[in-house]
Amino acid sequence: MATLYVGNLEWNTTDKELESFFAGVDVTSVQILKDKETGRSKGFGFVVVEVDDVQDVITAYDGKELRGRTLKINEAREKGNRTDRSRGAYPR
Repeated sequence: MATLYVGNLEWNTTDKELESFFAGVDVTSVQILKDKETGRSKGFGFVVVEVDDVQDVITAYDGKELRGRTLKINEAREKGNRTDRSRGAYPR
């Protein structure tokens, strides 16, 4: 099992559409993150897949289009393993 980060989603993309995008892959769960105040999509989400080699899935789907947007797909990292390139991070 692996969790994929899927970025550059069109704002109105649904969980069901994102699940269908990964046709041929055993998808366990899909979650598109939404702003707590507005309920609007943040433009990215996570897809949990049951696969032997996650790199094969990334290679097959990264750069493909969904709803006219080129998706960026890579293996999700835990919060503690992110770099300081996130918004609001200050250099130390």
